[in-house]
Amino acid sequence: MRGLTSAILSISLLTVMAGAAMAPALGAIQDYFSTSSPLVVQLIVSLPALFIIATTFLFRPLCRLMQTRTLALTGLALYVVAGAGAYFANSIGLLLTLRALLGVSVGMIMPLSTGLLSFYFPPEDQSRLMGLSAAMNQMGGVVATLLAGVLASVEWRYAFLVYLAGLFAMVLVALLLPNERLASKNSRLDLHTLVRFHPSVTAMLFIMMLFFVYPTNFALTSRSAGVGTLPTTLIMVGLDLVAFAVGLLFGWLMHHLRRWIKYAAPLFFLAGYTVLAFVPCVAGMVAGSILIGIANGAGVPYVNTIASIKGGRDAAVTVMPMLSAALYLGQFVSPLIVSPLASAIGTTNAPYLVAMGLAVLFLLQAYLTRRHHALPPA
Repeated sequence: MRGLTSAILSISLLTVMAGAAMAPALGAIQDYFSTSSPLVVQLIVSLPALFIIATTFLFRPLCRLMQTRTLALTGLALYVVAGAGAYFANSIGLLLTLRALLGVSVGMIMPLSTGLLSFYFPPEDQSRLMGLSAAMNQMGGVVATLLAGVLASVEWRYAFLVYLAGLFAMVLVALLLPNERLASKNSRLDLHTLVRFHPSVTAMLFIMMLFFVYPTNFALTSRSAGVGTLPTTLIMVGLDLVAFAVGLLFGWLMHHLRRWIKYAAPLFFLAGYTVLAFVPCVAGMVAGSILIGIANGAGVPYVNTIASIKGGRDAAVTVMPMLSAALYLGQFVSPLIVSPLASAIGTTNAPYLVAMGLAVLFLLQAYLTRRHHALPPA
């Protein structure tokens, strides 16, 4: 089963690279496409999310058309072609088209990165495996962002070569992943399913809305506090490393703190943004970032674990696509919700104050849905 686990986790390494990994290259891309507006260039990061969301709702029909390995290889092939193919783009229109296709590819493979764990492994193994999946996701983001930044410093086109990592996953999937059919006759992805799993879907939406307050605001607020670019970058990478470590330990945490782990994400988000809002120094930035890293590292695998156990073997084609959609929807709407509210407050720490309010709402949601989030007895 180790080979099967490796094949599934290799997909987890890739999914986070769809959008944010290209952020370090945006400045150079803007210089090259100087006649395009900054908003259009920023779509290079945000556009894939919309197509990921749309594709996840087509995931069940795709599972009826294709078996597991075929679907994964198709998605990974499109991932490599659309991702690395941007190297050859000479127009902003072609570049954005390829980014949209990249979103389609991630929408095809992301539900597999968690859903296959619930399909092939028993419930008692899933908290550990979901933690590993989240850890691989974090590590993929760290490596891809750093590598894309280094490559973009040479020439912006080179940054898109990070998507060639999909070839490695294709080899593992081709050799180690069984070719079975996921969608059963009784599996459904409809309003009834959304109502059944709404606590998990809402929780994932909250986690991503809260987490993305950090990358969209931290560099700006740290600059206003007199912190340089390099220290800021190191602190942000450190957050991802903290989340990676928490993911590795998540199985142990779930086993020993199963009654309280549901509150970890909202409480650590609340603590982290409180520190960032009211302790505007390097020590406060480091402490706040660590707390937010813990929140993200615990929150994502917890929600995936709860949903996979509740969804059973059909989770891959029922709740996991909805969680994927909620994850990317949260990323997309976070600045649309937080920025206007922060502007209305008008202070430097306003985004973090808004995040504190969202964390309180998330904590309330976790408490009110605690029965829905109950795990079976150990």
